Amino acid sequence: MRTRMLTTVVVLTFTLQSLRVLFSTLFGFIYDQVFEGPITAWLGVSTGLALAALIAPAILARRPSAERSRVFALAAILARPLLSAPDAQLKFYGAVLVAAAGLAFLAIEMSRAGVTLWRGLLWALISEQTLRLLGDTFDLSLQPGSLTVMVILAAVLVIWIAVVRRRDEGNGSQSESLSWPAGLAIGGFLFLQVSLLSLPSASARWTLVPYAPLALLTLLTTAVPLFLPPQSLQFSRRTYLALIVILNAALLIGYFGQGIFAAGCLLAAQISAVTIYAGIAQSTAPVTRRASGPLAGGMLFFLLLNFMNAFAFTYPYVLPFMRGLGWVVFLVAGLVLGGAGLLVRGAAKPSPASHVWDPARITALALAVLAGTWSVRPLAVEPLPGGETLRFATWNIHYGYDDVWHTTIPEQARVIEAAGVDVIALQEVDTGRMTSYSVDNAYYLGRQLGMRVAYLPAVEHLTGIALLYKGPPARVESALLPSLQEQTGIIRVNLQTSSGEIQVHGIWLGLSAEDTQKQVQSALAFIGAGTRASFAGDFNSQDGDPEVEAVLAQGFADPFTLLGFDPIPPTDPAIEPEKRIDYIFVRDLVPSQAWVPDSLASDHRMVVVELALP
Repeated sequence: MRTRMLTTVVVLTFTLQSLRVLFSTLFGFIYDQVFEGPITAWLGVSTGLALAALIAPAILARRPSAERSRVFALAAILARPLLSAPDAQLKFYGAVLVAAAGLAFLAIEMSRAGVTLWRGLLWALISEQTLRLLGDTFDLSLQPGSLTVMVILAAVLVIWIAVVRRRDEGNGSQSESLSWPAGLAIGGFLFLQVSLLSLPSASARWTLVPYAPLALLTLLTTAVPLFLPPQSLQFSRRTYLALIVILNAALLIGYFGQGIFAAGCLLAAQISAVTIYAGIAQSTAPVTRRASGPLAGGMLFFLLLNFMNAFAFTYPYVLPFMRGLGWVVFLVAGLVLGGAGLLVRGAAKPSPASHVWDPARITALALAVLAGTWSVRPLAVEPLPGGETLRFATWNIHYGYDDVWHTTIPEQARVIEAAGVDVIALQEVDTGRMTSYSVDNAYYLGRQLGMRVAYLPAVEHLTGIALLYKGPPARVESALLPSLQEQTGIIRVNLQTSSGEIQVHGIWLGLSAEDTQKQVQSALAFIGAGTRASFAGDFNSQDGDPEVEAVLAQGFADPFTLLGFDPIPPTDPAIEPEKRIDYIFVRDLVPSQAWVPDSLASDHRMVVVELALP
């Protein structure tokens, strides 16, 4: 039984990783073709392959057996190294293969031993959380450079499953069933997990609380049902109703609230979600179907929820009515998960003998918590230089991607470090979205660079702008700007330097000409007059445009003009740039150097200005 459970945890961990890679790479393909063009057959092909991977159980898992289970486990493991490949296309193909094989494995194991499988999925969630903790929110095994390690690991796992598991396990088919409501519940449960509840960086951004304690508490709350006696998961209707109310009320408070209470509510939502899921798995469904069809239906529901959540971020370009309605998607997932619990409630399935405080379980959770504690330990922050110059920068980091949607956030960190930057304004910053590997760009870069992070969420808590800076904590102020399309804002850090205070501002202006003039006027009102300041960001405007002229009229100067550049280097796109839309303006500050590094780690070039301090 333990060998079987270990196999389940490994395969389901890889499957969860494949879902993140699948949606991240697919987002890039869709974005490029729909918004940049031209639209080709690849748009339909890539979307079709993603759909096929999610409904694979209905096709591949109709006849459950131990042999088929092993075959799909081996297929998922063999394809897993592709998720760590440097090329987005290879990652996508790998994600399709791992997801299809992993979900087929899941359906077969549900049909053969559904009563114990829920533990494997919870351990897989804990495993994936730990890998993301170890990588500062970027799953350590998905980062560039992990390919060789994953190839070796896959080879070891193939030998282990092909030899050890085959020797230790017979067919053991138990003819378990999965109802359609339970299948939909799995889809809702997975959406809540991969988009928020087992993603402490997202919970931290939703509630504006520190990441470190939430990361460790999320590990512990995910494990709660693993340490409950199986019979205690046989809930009454009243208990299910209470769990449904807690889950959905907590989601709403977490979305609209802030602070420790809101964070506590999201942790309560996680306990409710994992407990409802365990209760569903532990109850008899009033049907005798195999798991393949209902699981495929649940994954279609999962796909729909993810698309609707993505539309809540990209509403200006697809569904304008979705602006500010991300909470509805989470509420639907929570209601379906809870409602399924009521529908499948029944007599408890026979459960194998289980020692709740099994030393192996305690050891595994303790190791995860220890690894997490080490990963979120405070790191030293680089001091602000006390010399005669400071280096300021601005960079649109494109959610951690380059222009062709390779994930490049580690390379972006190296470019910033190589430029010796002391303060940097960042735009298009994701902090836990499924479409960008669930990486918190701001937290990751801050940890890698030894810099403090000031972040302003603008869209659905998880997309916005940031200022990274060295030195002691500084006062941070921010404001959202009037936006008819994608919401944006301005953020300020009051930086204390050896020559006094400098107000450092970061901004991202929208793409609409109607929006940007209003936005820049509101931003200049926020900045005010007469203070020593910098004003940097992606202005989506060029020299001579009204937005740029308005900034210059407020007493700001362009360092490249002051230093006599002719021509001034363009910044967009990164590959063969044609126009200049990224600026660092200064007021009552003297530039000594300015340059545009030639890095292609984003879809824009970074801009760096060195300022002389009097």
